[in-house]
Amino acid sequence: MSVQRVGIVVHGGRPAAVAAAGVVQRWCERREVGCVAIDVWNQDEQRRDAREEVDAAGRPDLIVTLGGDGTFLRGARLAAQNDALVLGVDLGTLGFLTEVPADDVECALDTVHRGRVTVETRLMLTMRASRPLALPEGMEALLHYGRGPALPPPLVRSECAVALDWGVALNLTALNDIVLEKLARDRQVSLGVYLAGRLLASYSADAVLVATPTGSTAYSFAAGGPVISPAADAIVFTPVAPHMTFNRSVVAGPDEAVAVRVLGHSGRAAVSVDGQLRGVLEPGDWIGVYAAPRRLRVVRLGPTDFYGRLRERMRLTDAPAADDTGVTPLWPHTTPAPDDLAHLRLPPLPVDAD
Repeated sequence: MSVQRVGIVVHGGRPAAVAAAGVVQRWCERREVGCVAIDVWNQDEQRRDAREEVDAAGRPDLIVTLGGDGTFLRGARLAAQNDALVLGVDLGTLGFLTEVPADDVECALDTVHRGRVTVETRLMLTMRASRPLALPEGMEALLHYGRGPALPPPLVRSECAVALDWGVALNLTALNDIVLEKLARDRQVSLGVYLAGRLLASYSADAVLVATPTGSTAYSFAAGGPVISPAADAIVFTPVAPHMTFNRSVVAGPDEAVAVRVLGHSGRAAVSVDGQLRGVLEPGDWIGVYAAPRRLRVVRLGPTDFYGRLRERMRLTDAPAADDTGVTPLWPHTTPAPDDLAHLRLPPLPVDAD
């Protein structure tokens, strides 16, 4: 594929990211490829909805993120609007999503431009709600403290059917998670949780969240949820500090929706999407979270070693088994896999293997 237009999403607080943005811009100038900074704002400006942002940027077909995982999530929010590719440049600290070291940006762009990349797809979430989301008056001013302006409330997707009992479809996607959490520090939220159309349980908790396999190493992991391979198709429900014996995550199928209703005796609940506050629910309101129709398309320059990255990021490399590097059960790395293992995802053979 040849790149026609690049959108750059930059972590403006990191000088290395700003410098890398200059590298991308100069690459685009030499290749006569359109280039635009995207998701840029000043402190006194209102941020735009993802669809408005992408349209204003000329609908780039490649989004390059320069920062850590948070910057990558900003890029994913935009790329989901027009099925653009996302290339993550790693300038963060504890990242699972970014791919390319900053020094290799130009080489990576050349590789993408020549079409010599692997496109990995990631499951994303979207949502319906009992009513359009909004932030209470005065709350946005609080969000400006130490951070950029809040995203606007998500638009209603006009192309989706609207029916009172099915709620309204919202124009948002989540690569990591959608979280329903308490607003008052001294009061938990009380929620009814439904999986695949059936009541699972009522929870009194600090929060509950619905995560993708990609998001299983983020908030869900911190709350005790399972680590799930990004190659899996699944949706994870995890309660956060629930006041009940059943405090486990539930792994649902990709075609099973997770709905959460704020119970009548509960306080208000905040709805966050990939860490961004998008609205507040009152008692009686509900949201339904389910797999988005389209998946995020992520650029990979070679095979992705998710478990190696997991060991590195979670500092598991000092395990006693790491000393015995010559023994790796099930695949010896030196000969082709036997026929009964040929369907498995295994590490590639080394170049010098017979």
